[in-house]
Amino acid sequence: MLPEREYQEYLALRIIAQSVSPVGSGYLSREMKKMGQMISEATAGRILNRLDHGGYTMKVGFQGRTLTDAGSAYFKDLEVRKTRSDQGEEFFSVLHNQTKERLIDILVARKAIERELARLAAEHATPDEINEMWAIQRAQYEMASRPDGAAEQDVLFHRAIARAARNPVLESAIELIRQDGQLTPVFEYIRRTVHSVVSYDHAQVIRAIENHDSDQAEQAMVRHIENLISDVKKYWSKINTV
Repeated sequence: MLPEREYQEYLALRIIAQSVSPVGSGYLSREMKKMGQMISEATAGRILNRLDHGGYTMKVGFQGRTLTDAGSAYFKDLEVRKTRSDQGEEFFSVLHNQTKERLIDILVARKAIERELARLAAEHATPDEINEMWAIQRAQYEMASRPDGAAEQDVLFHRAIARAARNPVLESAIELIRQDGQLTPVFEYIRRTVHSVVSYDHAQVIRAIENHDSDQAEQAMVRHIENLISDVKKYWSKINTV
């Protein structure tokens, strides 16, 4: 959530942007109350004055305010920040609603299926598919230091292996287990918190697939998932000691 002052300005700018005529303090007060902001007309006037001083709005006689170009840009900036803030709050809500046991159960189920997918991928993967896996792994390594991590590359990596396995039943099964899209960033956050580097595990899996060594591919995938299980246990141990 944005700080209260900026949130009020965001709502005011939104109301002005959506209005077909200039907005005055009375109208702004009424509209903001509809949005849950119980502010008086005097407070609405002070918000408009702040926006005037910032160059975000301009007076149109005694009719009210309209947005300036700077105001439109500021509104878009606040909107982006609000969206990111809301998504962050939603993410942590999802995280805190998980249990260690549920996350481990999901990983155990993944291990049972993905070990076989890795084995089959070692038998069937084409050079182009292997090159795709390496490209995803390199992108994941490069993005690991970013604030949002490389959760998307993790999904792409495991999907690439599933496709290369040439078994649509197993591919559908793993998609069913991974269908909760909110869990991928949860696992990414846990790995980052315990300083786990997943791209190394992925490289080991790809190398075995590239060598068409089914046993090694299966073992590398099992180690990878078991490392994720270990990360989950470390994370819960860490937060329980805070």
